[in-house]
Amino acid sequence: MIDLKDLRRDPDRYRAAAQHKRIEVDIDLLLQLDEQHRSLLTECQQITSEKNQIGKQIGELAGRLKKAAPGDKASLQQQMTALQQRPAQLKQTEQSLTNQSQDLQHQLEELLLKVPQPTDEEVPIGKDETQNVELRTWGQVRRFDFEPKDHVTLGSELGMLDIERGVKLAGTRSYFLTGAGALLHQAVLRFAMDQMVERGFTPMSVPAIVREPAMLGTGYFPLGRQQTYAMTDEDPAMYLVGTAEVPLTAYHMDEILDAKTLPHKYVAMSPCFRREAGTYGKDTAGLYRIHQFEKVEQVIICANDAQGSKQWHSEIVANAEAVLQALELPYRVVSVCSGDLGQGQAAKYDIETWMPSRNAWGETHSASRFYDFQARRLNLRYRDENGKTLFCHTLNNTVIASPRVLIPIMELYQNENGSITVPPPLRPYMHGMDRITKP
Repeated sequence: MIDLKDLRRDPDRYRAAAQHKRIEVDIDLLLQLDEQHRSLLTECQQITSEKNQIGKQIGELAGRLKKAAPGDKASLQQQMTALQQRPAQLKQTEQSLTNQSQDLQHQLEELLLKVPQPTDEEVPIGKDETQNVELRTWGQVRRFDFEPKDHVTLGSELGMLDIERGVKLAGTRSYFLTGAGALLHQAVLRFAMDQMVERGFTPMSVPAIVREPAMLGTGYFPLGRQQTYAMTDEDPAMYLVGTAEVPLTAYHMDEILDAKTLPHKYVAMSPCFRREAGTYGKDTAGLYRIHQFEKVEQVIICANDAQGSKQWHSEIVANAEAVLQALELPYRVVSVCSGDLGQGQAAKYDIETWMPSRNAWGETHSASRFYDFQARRLNLRYRDENGKTLFCHTLNNTVIASPRVLIPIMELYQNENGSITVPPPLRPYMHGMDRITKP
């Protein structure tokens, strides 16, 4: 959620953010409701002040009544009666104003949940992913001296992948990883997890099912609701997470942290579920766009400092790059343009790995910084050395997501005889297997 005071100061900044991110939200209506709401609160405060004043006046009259001469008591009693009737009238007006205020507050909150975080100045303005800007590349794209196979063909021939039975059991975009495919999947996840623990991140095992406040707090609701699987017959409502970012970032929801403990650096491996709504007919073959996968996610909760957030952003991107470099997978880093950013992201860098079957770079990682957008929604704060309470900043990035990353591994490490060479860093996790051959 954004800072309403900041929106009042500079509404054009938020109008521009909505336009650049292609998010529909009526900023003018929000400001109008906010003004009405503040006016009602002022009236309520005035009534409270008047009731307090009347209480004092009644007390003073009661004291005078006790000491008054008999001829003056009738007049004082009349004044007392009139004052005693006034609080009932004020209470009725106050209740009406309170009801109006609560209704406006509800409307305000619904609108505020849709207002996007403005992008940072360095973010390129663009309509969609085609206008993302390449920042750098690493590694050499392999040129084959034989006709390479795609990962689906390789996986089927080597007993690593069974899409047909996956679809039969669970519908489109489903699969089985079998034999060496399952081992390779687990190996790359465990390798990434170990890399992050060595870099000082606290390993976590997190819930894959959360309640609505966690989804709202991390910014996946309300705008991303259609991408989420909802549990049926649950009260309160429960949802399958699309990333460990949700439980990791919401871990300290409604807490006030000690500044001395910051930053909190968390990493978790979790199952992830996404409906892929709106992608009918897009990337339907293979493992690129699927409903269920596993991911190692890194999350940082840090102090409210923009420059510090940018430095942490660079670090989490470097963590993911280190994993890809260890696996010797060629990749590029792109600065994501405004039209491809999510509601809460101030900036995002995607890492795209080369996938021969697509003859293109394919997104394998996304690194986002939110400043205090998520923390405001989660009520996630810390107390600094001066005793001041501030909202934290949050960031997250994929360390590795599988089985999507198996696409470049299988395709780039394939051999002319149809086998696949296991990347050296993964061999210890595969019982020393250095080559995957036909079973």
